[in-house]
Amino acid sequence: MANISVRGIEPETLSKLKALAKKENTSVNALVLRLLDRSVGVSPEKPLYQRHEDLSELAGAWSQKKAKEFEANTACFRNIDPQQWQ
Repeated sequence: MANISVRGIEPETLSKLKALAKKENTSVNALVLRLLDRSVGVSPEKPLYQRHEDLSELAGAWSQKKAKEFEANTACFRNIDPQQWQ
């Protein structure tokens, strides 16, 4: 990989880069590389944070078939023995 030096960065620009890097918990160098890649179309722009309505991305999700199998295999656990609750 090549290295380049960028001279003449305005103080306000540098300040904003540092603030954004801190917010994203990354280095200024990594942030600038990502911004350069996006600006020239090397990597697609992805939102930093994605809103999710559930935890399926983290925990996974079952197909309808697997969910039905699970329900069928655990149906016996829904039966309550009244004598055990007296």
